[in-house]
Amino acid sequence: MKYIFSLQYIKSKNLKLFCKNNTQMFLRKSLFIAFILFGFIGFSQVTTKIDTTTIRIGEQIQYQIIVNETEGVQFPKFQLDSSKKVEIVKSYKIDSLKNQLIKKYALTSFDSGRWVLPPQKVYIKNKAFLTDSLIIDVATVAVDTIKQPLFPIKTIQNEPYTFADYQNYFWGLLILLAIIGVILYFVLKDKPTHEERIAKIPPFDLAKQRLKELDSKKLIKENRIKLYYIELTDIVRTFIEREMNIPALESTTDELMETITDFNSSSNLNIPKETLVKLQKLLQEADLVKFAKSKPLQNEIELHRNDAENIIDKLHPDPDNYLEVEKKPNQEDGQ
Repeated sequence: MKYIFSLQYIKSKNLKLFCKNNTQMFLRKSLFIAFILFGFIGFSQVTTKIDTTTIRIGEQIQYQIIVNETEGVQFPKFQLDSSKKVEIVKSYKIDSLKNQLIKKYALTSFDSGRWVLPPQKVYIKNKAFLTDSLIIDVATVAVDTIKQPLFPIKTIQNEPYTFADYQNYFWGLLILLAIIGVILYFVLKDKPTHEERIAKIPPFDLAKQRLKELDSKKLIKENRIKLYYIELTDIVRTFIEREMNIPALESTTDELMETITDFNSSSNLNIPKETLVKLQKLLQEADLVKFAKSKPLQNEIELHRNDAENIIDKLHPDPDNYLEVEKKPNQEDGQ
């Protein structure tokens, strides 16, 4: 009885193991079949099309990825072969055809051999789908050296010059001109003219300066007496006009003397009569030299030169005199 019972127990246990193993095997087969079906369905969503897989070096291949969906489709960057022998010539815009999206590429290769394009990944509603990998054969171009004559190596040809060749020089020249322009602007900015510089010099200082310049010209030794008297009287007249605000340059000798005499009598200048006599005599002698071709002697010329400087000194107001004039009224007020 024990033996029979044990045998039945073993048979029942083996039966359970057999059923369990069959159940596991059935589940595995079901999962495998489902995976294949889903994979087939996934791959059917994305297909590829290529016009040829055999080209010669430099020829192009028209490669297409066709997606049977129009919404939520993303085409990532095209994956080239691992050796980078296949190149993308052009990536076209996505075309839509009925319920499909088509992405086209123009491919080529400049290296002979067999190259494998990996599967291309496409996302449909954030789910990845892969295309099939492709093998591309690139053949060399056969050259018949018998029929095709050989030519000597050509010399190096010079390319025509373009603006890009001189672009750096051009911009450098513009910068240099701009710097020069800025420097000239600040150097010449508000630079006074000769007349403006002279106008800033006090009349007395300018007259003294011009007398020294006249002496350095040595016009008398060169017998240019007329020019000497023209410049000498111009120095005196310019000083009178600027110092006393009298139109001395445009006035004749008589008009100038009459104006100075009236001005002296109506103001507190107190110009000595001897100075007025010297001025009148100097101007009259100069008129004779300029208009009557008179030629004074050497000692007369030197006398006229000294008289001109003496006249300028006398007509120049003395600051001490001004102080005395200002003090007198104050002293009288104090008394």
